Amino acid sequence: MLLNDKNISYRIYFVAFAMFLFAMVIVFKLTNIQWVHGEHYRKLAKQNSLKTFVVPANKGSIYSSDGSLLAVSVPIYIVRFDAVSPSDKVFNENLNALSDSLALLFGKNSSFFENKLKAARRNKNRFLLLGKDLSYTQYARLKSFPILKLGIYKGGRMDSIREVRKHPIGEIAERTIGYIGLDKNGNKNGVGIEGAFGKYLNGKDGKVIKQKIAKGQYKPIRDENVVEPVDGHDIVSTLNVYIQDIAHHALLQSLQKNKAEHGCVIVMETKTGHIKAISNLGRTEKDSIYKEKLNYAIREQGEPGSTFKLVDMIALLDDNKLDTSKVYNRRGGSITYFGNDVVDSHREGEQRISLAKGFEISSNTVMVQAVYENYKNNPKQFVDRINKMGLNKPLGLSLKGEGIPIIPQPGTPKWNGLSLPWMAFGYGIEVTPMQTLTLYNAIANNGEMVKPQFVSEIKEWNKTIKKFDKEVINPKICSETTIKKLKAVMENVVKRGTAKSIYSKDFPMAGKTGTAQGNYGINGGADKHYISSFVGFFPVNEPKYTCIVVVHKPSTATGSYYGADVAGPVFKRIAQKIFTDSPSTNEIKNLNKKNTNQEKQYNGYFSKAQIEKNIIPNVKGMSAMDAVALLENMGLKVKLKGKGVGKVKSQSLNSGNHLIRQSEIKLELN
Repeated sequence: MLLNDKNISYRIYFVAFAMFLFAMVIVFKLTNIQWVHGEHYRKLAKQNSLKTFVVPANKGSIYSSDGSLLAVSVPIYIVRFDAVSPSDKVFNENLNALSDSLALLFGKNSSFFENKLKAARRNKNRFLLLGKDLSYTQYARLKSFPILKLGIYKGGRMDSIREVRKHPIGEIAERTIGYIGLDKNGNKNGVGIEGAFGKYLNGKDGKVIKQKIAKGQYKPIRDENVVEPVDGHDIVSTLNVYIQDIAHHALLQSLQKNKAEHGCVIVMETKTGHIKAISNLGRTEKDSIYKEKLNYAIREQGEPGSTFKLVDMIALLDDNKLDTSKVYNRRGGSITYFGNDVVDSHREGEQRISLAKGFEISSNTVMVQAVYENYKNNPKQFVDRINKMGLNKPLGLSLKGEGIPIIPQPGTPKWNGLSLPWMAFGYGIEVTPMQTLTLYNAIANNGEMVKPQFVSEIKEWNKTIKKFDKEVINPKICSETTIKKLKAVMENVVKRGTAKSIYSKDFPMAGKTGTAQGNYGINGGADKHYISSFVGFFPVNEPKYTCIVVVHKPSTATGSYYGADVAGPVFKRIAQKIFTDSPSTNEIKNLNKKNTNQEKQYNGYFSKAQIEKNIIPNVKGMSAMDAVALLENMGLKVKLKGKGVGKVKSQSLNSGNHLIRQSEIKLELN
């Protein structure tokens, strides 16, 4: 018996000792975790439960030059509810009021929300969706509802926000105003003003710390952000909404009428280079409607055709090679260079014409002869003239994607015998519509070539952060004498040349037509097509705007694929609507300048009118109109003999006699 008791005691001691050792191990581990590895585990716990989220900054808006909104970020709100956070008292006392408020806001029954909230409370749902894609007005109302107005911890309200970029004028000028998209690799890629000026528009994002809750969801640990976001700046563009609307619809009408593939229009303010309108429309393959697919105006380089003949004229006149009166023989509208024919679009008509006339009717044979004869021994002189005008390099536009011009240079592999004659009528070279427009704008601007501008200033509220002044590319591309001659021949293009169909005696315009043929250099080819264009300025005497219209692949079914027929009417419609529909302010000069003869007549009338009312005045020599007005105001009845536009020769009642009111007086006029 004693032995059994002793064995039991050993067992008890052993168990007690084992438990003591186990307790010591636990104490050691706790001490080790708390003091040795405590910092590590605290960081690990924080990493697993707390996370930093980005709070996006409010993006700046884009405005037109007339103050209209072109792009704006609209905040969209999402509100969720942590049904565990409110106390029982807060939840039960305010459940009906909150349900009624939600029902009123979202147009549902109060019982629907009451059941939804009770179920969330019962299931300990900490991420119940109350509303998404809410406007700011809806969000502001929601924040004031019972329970929710208590905030994150006491009320369980969790807010999140995202921005949606909106274009108030729709798809008009969409590629120029721009947007942020994704490239083929999934990276963000901005186009237009949106992409080029992103560093100003985007602002700086803030940061907020959120704590992990049930089901992998997070909620903010406090109402304030760790780092507050900084709003982006606003951009004031050079675009004018009214002119943009005119240009867009004029181009669209032409594309639809001519069943063209795509086209573009640019309207530039002559003095400043400000782009007032730019439209790029291409036909979609799916539904054959026209949309802003690409910015053809700044990125699509191609052979310009006859609009490049302005370069011929500048070089020939400014290099003193010849004058506009120089006569050339069209030779039946066809000449041959190195086995390749250069032909006029219309071979009939007068054959011996001046250089000016050749430009007006866009004669390829005349322009090629003039250039080839004067530069064939030194083609570098002609090409250097092009380079000097800056046509051999990009304009350096603020928007991304500008096309790179191609101008063959003598002495390079791309130069051959056909290069010079082909360049003379706009082939074998490549430029963009914007580059062509900039050249013509320089002529309209009396030789000063200015850089096209899309943005005028960057603002923070009403404060200007940065202003973009006029940039001069070339202060004088040619002499004043040459400019005067070029303006005259371009005005004649509209008056009596290839663009005479758009002439208006009431509204002077000047410009040049172009009808380039695709694959001309290889005798047509499988993809033979036409590119119709017109570029010019208006009004002629004091140009305010320069405009280019380019239409690709108009239908040849009707035969109306020439620049004058396809692009010219677009130019005319834009020019006339700008000036007939826009309000204008005219200053009257010399308003206070006195007219001696007028003053004499006025003083004479005034002196007679001051005679005593009861004395008949002498009105001989006065105009009939003045005499009648004077005598009738004095109470006499006047009868005229003779034409009413003459002067008084005699009067029936003698001057100086006493006047009797309602008496009759006869006036004889010469």
